Parts: sequence; structure tokens; C-alpha cells
Amino acid sequence: MISPLLRRLVCAVALLGMVPPLAAVDWFPLGPYGGDARSFAADPHNPQHLYLGTATGWIYESEDGGAAWKRLSLVGKRDDLVIDHILVDPLDAKHLIVGAFFVDRDGGGLYESHDGGVTWYSQAQMRGQSVRSLAGDAGDSKIMVAGTLQGVYRTEDSGAHWTLISPEGSTEIHNVQSVAIDPVDPNVIYAGTWHLPWKTVDGGAHWTNIGVKQGIIDDSDVFSIVIDPENPQTVYASACSGIYKSVDAGEAFTKVQGIPNSARRTRKLAMDPQHLDTVYAGTTEGLYRTLTGGSIWSSMTGPELIINDVYIDPADDNHVLLATDRAGVLVSHDGGVSFEPSNTGFSARQVTSFAADPHRPSIVYVGVVNDKDAGGVFVSRDGGVRWKQESAALAGRDVFSLATTSDGTVLAGTGHGIFRLDDGLWAQSGALTAAPVEASVAPAASLKKTKPARASLKLVAQKKGAAKKRTVKPRAVAADPKPAANLDAVVYALVPDGDAIFAGTSQGLLKGSSDGSSWTNVASLKMPETRFVAARRGTVMVSGLRRIEVSLDAGERWQRVAPPETLTQISAIAVDELGNLWVGGREGAFYSTDNGLNWKTLNSLYVSQVTGIFFDAAGHRVLVTANNSTVAFAVHLPDYKVNFWDTGWDLRFVRPVGNHLIGATMYDGVVVQPVMVDSAMVGGK
Repeated sequence: MISPLLRRLVCAVALLGMVPPLAAVDWFPLGPYGGDARSFAADPHNPQHLYLGTATGWIYESEDGGAAWKRLSLVGKRDDLVIDHILVDPLDAKHLIVGAFFVDRDGGGLYESHDGGVTWYSQAQMRGQSVRSLAGDAGDSKIMVAGTLQGVYRTEDSGAHWTLISPEGSTEIHNVQSVAIDPVDPNVIYAGTWHLPWKTVDGGAHWTNIGVKQGIIDDSDVFSIVIDPENPQTVYASACSGIYKSVDAGEAFTKVQGIPNSARRTRKLAMDPQHLDTVYAGTTEGLYRTLTGGSIWSSMTGPELIINDVYIDPADDNHVLLATDRAGVLVSHDGGVSFEPSNTGFSARQVTSFAADPHRPSIVYVGVVNDKDAGGVFVSRDGGVRWKQESAALAGRDVFSLATTSDGTVLAGTGHGIFRLDDGLWAQSGALTAAPVEASVAPAASLKKTKPARASLKLVAQKKGAAKKRTVKPRAVAADPKPAANLDAVVYALVPDGDAIFAGTSQGLLKGSSDGSSWTNVASLKMPETRFVAARRGTVMVSGLRRIEVSLDAGERWQRVAPPETLTQISAIAVDELGNLWVGGREGAFYSTDNGLNWKTLNSLYVSQVTGIFFDAAGHRVLVTANNSTVAFAVHLPDYKVNFWDTGWDLRFVRPVGNHLIGATMYDGVVVQPVMVDSAMVGGK
């Protein structure tokens, strides 16, 4: 059944009246809300109109002070740009400038918009610069400075042209993490580097180090600098070694007290525009606040929060927003005394896994990674429209795989074992029992070593009953195998098949009981790391990155199968209702109708860099996704006709939920198919 909310969304699309039948309509992003939020900016004329920068290139917008967000645009058409700084032109609120960089390499740039952030272009002079900081002049909006890995740049014409004002090739004034402009004199500029802060009083002609001799500990990364707008002699600087205050425009600094050593990595300082002695410090271990100009600090949140930015509403300083890692946006309406999530419409989750309740298809689960206590598992009871965290007792573990058993038990494969969901709480369910001697020795003796192609032919013969069963002398089996310690391995895949469950782990393949309460090593399979698992009616296919093994008897005996010759690395596998084997990777998606003896492709399946292959039993189709395309494919069986949808998103995988599909994006949570605007069908092998 399609949920009422999704039905309204679908109807809204259908009633647009301007969408031709074959048009691509982006699937709806619907959470789970939260994730990494990086930066805020406000319209100077409307503090309720906010922008939010992310670590995935997206800009979000809010018209109600951050209560709800909507995706506005993808800057640079890239999903790896970190947007830590956004400036809104006070003279033209449609004119925006953002500074961006890459986490894992040099590069980035300044991007400019003249239509309120809908479209962006890269500023030519700053193209390729790793822009780590950006500040505007309070008195003249045409003046801005940018800090990059190469130095400090300045514009005096609203960003049309930029000039390097720090010494070119300087070994000191580079890796500029923070910048600030004196509110009275725009020629006075502060720059915080990965080493120490610097200052110029003549627009960059000369620079002075205001570091070690002035009270700041040597080798301090300076993350944030704020200047009192009424008394520019008062300057705060935050560094990895603590927070510092100067009352003489940087001539001397004093380290403030009251913040513990473990929280000294202060990423953001923010001054209350209504009460200038009130300063917020966003650290890697929570939020701190002083009401006394830095003499006394109080902890305002728990230490689990990593805070990237702080926004204080200039019209209501009780209204405070935090941009955090993993927890997204948090809001306070009491000046920071208490906070609650404010993520409606904002999702930066990395969804890696999916499971559906076998008896109630509208109940679905997804697992995420890299979000620690803010992540884990999320459940939706309306087919993917609304999500609620269901991670109690997972202790911040990443979730790499999910499965539901025939009786509805939910299992999660984590970076440290298998867990079962019981009455809303997760409990470890990875107790290993010793494998019977018969299971680990006898099957291996019943199969001859052959080349991969011959092995595949033999599997076909066995499946048809043509091969004679070899009688193996029974061996002694322990009556009561002793339970071992709980599994502590990465669990890449959980796949139920009938009354059994297979788990692909960093320690090999496991086979579980029907409810996942006990597990044994599949000793007949000699594969030390099993990354991918697919199973259908006793046919089990497993693989590493370059190796495939197949069993036709639920894991009793195995034969190695040669992957397609052109496939360099495996990223997804599946077994369909016809017994076909499917495998995908950078070079595309392949299938075999003879247990791996031969591999074929479909001419109408235009795909490479495959991220997901899944057999949808109810729909009699194989679903395929790739990370270099926004198109999701469905190969219908038994005629192999291909249906496709342009989803508008790079997807990890798609799954059926009732009469629609939902997809897991690479970095932006779950998207839901608008089911009334399917694309056309094309056919052929």
C-alpha cells in the first residue's frame, strides 16, 4: 500500500500538468534526516531566511529560521565539495558566494550565484583553490577576503576579481583556516593558519605574526577569529590548543579558562550580536558559552557533539542553531540552555543497507555508517516517507547489512558482529558454535578439483540430478558443540534463504539459524573474507572483490566460478528466480544462465560502475544501480526486457516497497519514487 503522505506527493507531481509522460522527475528525498551539517548564512534583511552548507556539495534553504529545510542546489555539480563558508550580499540578497574545498586532496574554489543559490558558476581566478575561510567587510559589502591553502586573497568589487595579498609562495602565511576583517578599518585583516595567526594593517602590504610571543602556544591551528564590532580591540581566536582573547587588537593574547583540555579543538566562535560579552564556542566535544567576555565558560551540551558552526538570530538571541557532524542541525529557543533536532528536509546520511518486514511491507529498515550514536538503524512504518532512529544499544556501530527473518526478526550486521532487535533494543547475536566435523571435511572430499569452467558444468549436472552422489563414510560429530565468543568481525552481508541465513563477514561465511540466534562457520567454503552474498532456493553465490564461489545445495559443497573476463573488481551480486547468476562492477552488469560457465550482457542495460544488483521476487525483476548515473534499471524476467527511471540521484541501490521503489543515495539519505511517472520501457537482450 502506498502511504497517504506519499500519495499526496505523487498526486502533486501528477497535477503539475506540465510533465510529459516520458519526462524524468527526481525522486523525493525523505530522510532519514540529519547527518553532517557544516555552515550557516542568513539573509541580512531577513534572519528567518537561512542557508545551510554541507560536506557533499549541497546547499539547503530555510524560510522559517531553520525549522524546516529544502534542498536548493548542488554546487559545482559535485558530491565531494565541503561548503564551510557562505556569504550573502547585504545589497543584493540574491547574490551568494561560497568557499569550498575537498577533504582528501587540494582543490575547490569560490562559487557565485546571482539567483539566490539556484544556479552557480565557478569564479575563474579562484578555480582550483582550496578555500578554507571567507569573510566580508561589515562596512562595505564589496570587500571580502578568502583564506586558501596558498594564502589570503581579497576582492574589492563583490567577488568579480581577486588578488593575492599575502606573500606569494610564503612558507608561513599559507594553509589559511580563518580570516576576519576589522569592522572599522577594512585594511586591518587577521588570518589564522595551521601554525599561528597573522595580521596586516595595510591591506596585505605587510604582515606581522601575532603568535608565540603574544601568548598563543606554538604550532596552534587557528580555526576561528571573531572581532567585537563595537570595540575592535577585543579579538577572540580559537585554536587546537584552546581559546585566546586579546584586548589590544592582537598585540597580546591570554588563554581563557574553563574549557577542558579534551574540548580545546574549537572549530567555531560566535558572538551574540545583542550581547557582545556572550560568546559561543563550538568544539569537537560540545558547545560552551560565556556570558562574561570569556572569564567564565559553561558547558551547554554533551561532549558527544562535534560542532562546525553556530548561528545566533540577530532578532532573537534565544534562537540559536548548531551545525554538527552526524546530528545535523540542532536548535535552541532558550539561548543555548537546551537543544533539539531541527532537520526536517535535511538529510546527509550514508545509507548502506535495507530490510523489509516480511509480513508488513510498509515497515522498512535502513542502516547507515559514519554517524556513530546519531546513526545506526532507522525504521519507517509508512514505506519510507518518515523515519525514526532505532539504534538503542548499538553503541554507535556502523551498520553494513540488514535482514529480516521469516518470523520478522530484524538482524543488523555491524563493524563488530551481528545484532538482533528485540522489543526496541539491540542485543549481540553473533555467538558462534563449533562447526560439525562432518560439515567441514566430508563435502570437500566429494568434489574433485577442476578448472572453473568445468566446475560450473558439473554444478549444472548436479542440479539436474545427472551426477551420482558419492557415499562418504560418516565421521564423528560432537554432540554438544561448545559456543565460542561473540563474533567480532565486519558483517558485510546478511541474506535469508528459507529457514537459513547467510552472513558474509571479514572472517568468512557464516550460516545462521532461522531467527539468527546462533551461527556456525561454513567450513566447506575456503574463503577467508566474504564480502557479497546472494541466495535463492538453495543456490548460494558468494564473492570477494575478485573471486566467486557457488553452491547448489545451501552451502554444503562449493565450486569456484570464473568471473567475466572483462570484470576487474566485483561490487554486487544476485541470484534470480531462474537460477541465473548476476555480477556487477566497474565494467557493467553481467549474468549467467549456466552457473557461471558463460557470462552475457544486455544491450539495453547501459550501465557501468555498478553499485547494486538485487532480485525483486515479487516484481520478477533484477534491479540495477550505478554511481556514475542517476538511472535505475529493472530487468524483467523471463523476457529480459529492461525498464528504467531517471531518479535524479546517484544511488547505492533500489528496493521495492509495496507498489513503489525507494533508493539509497550515495550521501543524501533515502529517496522515494513518484510512482505515477514511470519512464518508458525498452526491450531486447
